[in-house]
Amino acid sequence: MAILKNLILILLGIGGGTVISGAVFAFIAIIGVVPRLAQKTNTEKYIMAYENAIVAGGMFGVFTILFDYYLPIGAVPVMLYSLAIGIFYGCLAVSLAEVLNVIPILARRTMLTRGIKYFVLAIALGKALGAVLYYFVDGFYVI
Repeated sequence: MAILKNLILILLGIGGGTVISGAVFAFIAIIGVVPRLAQKTNTEKYIMAYENAIVAGGMFGVFTILFDYYLPIGAVPVMLYSLAIGIFYGCLAVSLAEVLNVIPILARRTMLTRGIKYFVLAIALGKALGAVLYYFVDGFYVI
């Protein structure tokens, strides 16, 4: 009976993970992060490499959740990895905001006609300061 219960839990976990990961990748595809980045950086010929990197990153993320392991790589590679993650999330957020026209709608509703670039800069600096505090202030992050 315990084997059947564990088998059902495994199947539910795999099914749920498949649905969620499919939704995340579909979301990334729908808002057009990869083609937009390739277009902005004039690297359209490497779009297949971008897509492969996203899939490999998704698979790496799954394995980091499933298996408990430790890689003694040091602080600098961890900071570079964190920077890459931050850049990806930043691009994802900006792409979503661009698709939904968040900034023009926000500017119109708050009657912010001048200084929108400072508003966006303040948001970016706030996110950066939050990340620095998270990693360098004791109690926020425990290794």
